[in-house]
Amino acid sequence: MTFDAQMLKYLIIDVLASTIPLATPLILAAVGGVFSERSGVVNIGIEGMILIGSFMGVLTSYYTSNPWLGFLVAGLSGAGTAWFHALASIKYKANQTVSGVSVNIMGTALTGFLLKEIFDRAGQTERVVKLARWTIPVIKDIPVVGDIIGSGPPPVYIAFVVVALAHIVLFRTVLGLRIRACGEHPEAADTAGVNVALIRYGCVMVSGFLAGLAGGTLSLGELSLFKEGMSAGKGYIALAAVIFGRWTPVGAMWAA
Repeated sequence: MTFDAQMLKYLIIDVLASTIPLATPLILAAVGGVFSERSGVVNIGIEGMILIGSFMGVLTSYYTSNPWLGFLVAGLSGAGTAWFHALASIKYKANQTVSGVSVNIMGTALTGFLLKEIFDRAGQTERVVKLARWTIPVIKDIPVVGDIIGSGPPPVYIAFVVVALAHIVLFRTVLGLRIRACGEHPEAADTAGVNVALIRYGCVMVSGFLAGLAGGTLSLGELSLFKEGMSAGKGYIALAAVIFGRWTPVGAMWAA
């Protein structure tokens, strides 16, 4: 192998090793978007859910020094925020785009307000305990592959598991068939006895939960603090990944 070839090899490894952790929040949020859109609800509010998840994860870690609890709370906060979007879109038949944008505005305003009230400072929080990196022994020993994904933040590995589970649920289970039916032919699904509203509520909240985990990945996986506006458009990028990935978990992962 020539010197140039070696340099190219190491360059590719370095790029992939840095790309995958940076793509992890997008993967989690995009898979959530797939669930929501497959059920018939467009979740424009992913951006706000990521932001609220980021803040609540850091806040929990700040008071408990337990980043895993913070990561879980981040997901639950995203799901709770998604409930408002689901309520407006499903029960009250509000315009889904308007409802989602409202969630994004709320996320930006609420996190900025709470940051000032709780931490008495603007811009960013104090540093908190973050998720420790994982090293997977078997993968670490594989040439090239080990250099890319042998060690990294826990959400990286969680995201891959989420993609696999989402694919199985959507395309290999009765529940997945019902979810897709609710999005494609809701009247037919209702005639067959499927509770369309319940399915849609569940999928939107799953979307919010994964968006919240994406936020927790930003604040507790990559960094150890919350910054105002740290989602930086990732929710919108995740929506683009959903479309580019043809509304499938694996496609969305590759797009992200």
